[in-house]
Amino acid sequence: MKALVLAGGVGSRLRPITHTLAKQLLPIANKPVLFYVLESIRDAGIREVGIVVGNTTAQEIEKAVGDGSDFGLEVTYLLQNEPRGLAHAVLIACDYLGDDDFVMYLGDNFVVGGINDLVDRFRRGRPEAQVMLTKVAEPHAFGVAEMNEDGRVVGVEEKPRNPKSDLVLVGVYVFSPAVHKAIAEIKPSWRNELEITDAIQWLIDQGHRVEPTVISGYWRDAGSLGDILELNRFVLEGIESSVVGEVDAASELIGHVVVEPGAVVSGSRIVGPVVLGAGSVARNSYLGPFTSIDRDCTVIDSEIECSIVLRGARIEGVGRVEYSLIGRETRVTAADMPRAHRLVLGDHSDVQVSG
Repeated sequence: MKALVLAGGVGSRLRPITHTLAKQLLPIANKPVLFYVLESIRDAGIREVGIVVGNTTAQEIEKAVGDGSDFGLEVTYLLQNEPRGLAHAVLIACDYLGDDDFVMYLGDNFVVGGINDLVDRFRRGRPEAQVMLTKVAEPHAFGVAEMNEDGRVVGVEEKPRNPKSDLVLVGVYVFSPAVHKAIAEIKPSWRNELEITDAIQWLIDQGHRVEPTVISGYWRDAGSLGDILELNRFVLEGIESSVVGEVDAASELIGHVVVEPGAVVSGSRIVGPVVLGAGSVARNSYLGPFTSIDRDCTVIDSEIECSIVLRGARIEGVGRVEYSLIGRETRVTAADMPRAHRLVLGDHSDVQVSG
């Protein structure tokens, strides 16, 4: 069995930060989302992984993941020139996948507990597709699955106006080679995309078995700021304290706090769960719960809570920052004119200011 990880796309809901960073590499508790995906694939006993990358994501993702050996994997990169749907990603990977069964995993999804159960059920039952499902309050925003009384999937529909159930497709699937025939038969949707839901429905219509694995644990599509911060919060809740860096006597650490090697904390109060990355500095500051600060960052005379700070950022003299995602090598400083706001913002920014 192989795995196909989808790591293309433009991350439009996370602009402007995704103008310069692939959304699959956004750090959750200082580890990219994509790394969690690759680790769960490895833990399911799969070694060969194809990663589908886009023109804007290829270089960064290849640099971050390399040949996959750091994860115990053998990685092959597959270029998708433009995002034309999930089924199109399978289409361009057809030669790589050959006649092997494969897991398809969306690279910006996070599933607690991994995918072992999904893969094991497929291997035992040998359906043409095994799909991961979960219940949500607003299913119309997802691909929705309908099941019969025997527990088999009998219909799937992409973002329906009137959903037939509250069970939606999580971004992890297992397919037999039969899916290639299905994709060859379907037509582009109104979005001009080849929809994986249409391919699954084709399998159902042709009498092939599509079986569900329903999960009740935590799942999140890390596609928006709210999702990213919520996912960071969830992962941080499970960390254990580890103080390897330097913490002076004037500082106070409360709760689960990670201070990575080379990090320095002086005259500061940290209330966990918090991760302070390697080589970072917190001086005369307050770091509040559910905050992850990447490596080589500086926080001076500031307060920050419920936020993610990426590599090399500097926050100085800022009264309070919360519910924020701060990009790499960013500078956030106090203004001399308290009644004015001086901003330099990227395209599609969403900024809230007071006063």
